[in-house]
Amino acid sequence: MTDRLSPLEIMTALVGFPTVSSASNLPLIDWVEGYLKDHGIIAHRHYDETGEKAALFAQVGPAIEGAVVLSGHTDVVPVEGQPWAGDPFRVTERGGRYYGRGCCDMKGFDALAIWALVEAQYRGLKRPLQIALSYDEETGCTGAPPMIAAMHNVLPKGEAVIVGEPSGMDIVTGHKGSASYGTHVIGVDVHSSMMHRGVNAIMEGAKLVTWATEQNAANRAKAPSVVAAIFDPPWTTVHVGTIRGGTAHNITARDCWFDLDFRVLPDEDPVAWRAAYFARVQEVEAEMQSVCPQARIEIQEVFSIPPLRPEPEGRAEAFVRRITGANGSKVVSYGTEAGHFQSAGYSVVVCGPGDIAQAHQPDEYIEKSQLEAGHAFMCRLLDQLAEG
Repeated sequence: MTDRLSPLEIMTALVGFPTVSSASNLPLIDWVEGYLKDHGIIAHRHYDETGEKAALFAQVGPAIEGAVVLSGHTDVVPVEGQPWAGDPFRVTERGGRYYGRGCCDMKGFDALAIWALVEAQYRGLKRPLQIALSYDEETGCTGAPPMIAAMHNVLPKGEAVIVGEPSGMDIVTGHKGSASYGTHVIGVDVHSSMMHRGVNAIMEGAKLVTWATEQNAANRAKAPSVVAAIFDPPWTTVHVGTIRGGTAHNITARDCWFDLDFRVLPDEDPVAWRAAYFARVQEVEAEMQSVCPQARIEIQEVFSIPPLRPEPEGRAEAFVRRITGANGSKVVSYGTEAGHFQSAGYSVVVCGPGDIAQAHQPDEYIEKSQLEAGHAFMCRLLDQLAEG
């Protein structure tokens, strides 16, 4: 019989796979599927459209609805340009910390979930346990919706989802939604001495960036709603992080590219914010075309992540509280796959080991004590499922 690995041993194996979002995650999926198979657990895959990435999900326990689902993602952000003290894809222990890309975000939790699923196989559960490992979370949570749909076709419907993003093992019951719109302003290039005969894509694009700044000022000035008041910041934010375009200082820019991102409060409508941005785009485009009809603006939706709305008497929250004994909860402004699960009809909380401040950083680490706390959490989770 194959040995049952510890959470640290599993995390070490997972970190060893450089599953940056631009690369395939199949070697990691192969390893996890093989390890589960060695313990008699049948896992299922759902491939993306390229066939180079796959989600993996499985269930242990009675073949009934009502499972607790442990949700994690397998991809990590790149390490290029970051000053790592050692090999990012090798777990090293220093000063009570485990260093390695993904130790915190979120292969530490993935390892705990895999450990729990295997342990569950050797215990008599009255309530099933599922695991769901996605791809492309770091590029906008795009792998979660097709994975969730595929799970519905294969596994009995789960009831409560624990998304293990790093929260210091605190219970997170809400987060903002987010959306990103790739914006390409296409102007008409002429010599800058005759700029009135052309359309400067950068200067026209700047009108949209200015719109974002104006929205932030207006949102900040509003009295926050009850829901908004629990967030930091307590308003919907509009952000442009990078911009590029133009060819020379004396030529009106033919192209300007930028991504405009929203982080929308759970009690506001992301569709309404999209409509507001598109309305401003149409106004700017009309101004451009009044000078040169061939000028235009093209928009591509990069990603859209629904918010996680706090659930009154939520089943997932109640379950995690029974395990942790915690009374408090918090909300965060970053997005997770929890919103997609909630939109699909699951009760969801976010709860996982590690500090989100370490995510994506050089020398990313998870405290040894946090991995141990996650292990204790999983042991108590299994006890709960054995009781029914």
